[in-house]
Amino acid sequence: MAQEYASKQPQGFKNKIENVAIVGAGGQSGKFIVEALLKNGKHNITAITREGSTNKVAEGVHVKKVDYNDQASLTEALKGQDALVITMGVTAPPGQQTKLVEAAAAAGVPWVLPNEFGGDGLNEEAGKDIFLGPPKKAVRDHIEKLGKSSWIGIACGFWYEYSLGGGPYRFGFDFKNKTVTIYDDGTTRINTSTWPQTGREVANLLGLKVYPEDEHDKSPCLAHFRNTFVYGSSFTISQNEMFESVLRVTGDSVNDWKVTHVPVKEAYQEGIKMFQSGNRAGFAQLMYSRTFSSDGAGNYGATRGLDNDKLGLPKEDLDEFTKEGIRLRMSGYFDNEGA
Repeated sequence: MAQEYASKQPQGFKNKIENVAIVGAGGQSGKFIVEALLKNGKHNITAITREGSTNKVAEGVHVKKVDYNDQASLTEALKGQDALVITMGVTAPPGQQTKLVEAAAAAGVPWVLPNEFGGDGLNEEAGKDIFLGPPKKAVRDHIEKLGKSSWIGIACGFWYEYSLGGGPYRFGFDFKNKTVTIYDDGTTRINTSTWPQTGREVANLLGLKVYPEDEHDKSPCLAHFRNTFVYGSSFTISQNEMFESVLRVTGDSVNDWKVTHVPVKEAYQEGIKMFQSGNRAGFAQLMYSRTFSSDGAGNYGATRGLDNDKLGLPKEDLDEFTKEGIRLRMSGYFDNEGA
């Protein structure tokens, strides 16, 4: 597609995103996205929620109730929106995202941020290995086939504080028992983002102008990311570096912890067996161990480059978010998921 310029658009064209609809506005990542959008102050924000939903959304956010069994209600809710942001948990009903992107197309929403929020979606081999790649690609392909919207995938890696505190099947740490499972020698680095940084990645992306003003305008714009991924990150970090942060934050010594080294390929295969036997912790283990594999699948910053500077994302304090991960675990945040 040839480069378009704002100066060449029809009279009345707005070279910015004004109206943003978000699905999952009260969820784990959604609330941080909304918070960042509100802080930027550039958008009218609408939360798309199911009829009967009791989720609370932030003050200043409009709410539209929808019935996912009534496509017309979805389309009506999305009319006039410039962008749709979809955040859903893994337990969301199958087909729900497809209904949303079809409604976005029918309503003429030009930009859709599908439910990506993970690693490098263009790494098809790694995506197949964790079972999430093909269905996500199917959604992206469907958006393109519908021909009314463009998509942008948010690559943020695993959420740092969530994954650190989320139990041994994620980043390997069990804070209550002071044990840690390290894959291989613990030096493989991956990209990972905090929840606040993920929120800023979305908000600052949508705060960009849509097109360059003219051929001399080299500043970042939304069209540069049309039908591809934007790559953000808080930390490029190994398990050993995480452990060093944990020791700094807690004041522990290495001798206070039981450290176990496991070959990452064995951990991945074990995770598959656990998952196939009905143990959902195996899904976490296969995902995280695959990301720490030595092929560099988890370090998209090294293979794709990061867009942090283009989006004005700040550098963050690792130890601050290590503290937050430990707080989440010790506060019982994860108790209901059995991790």
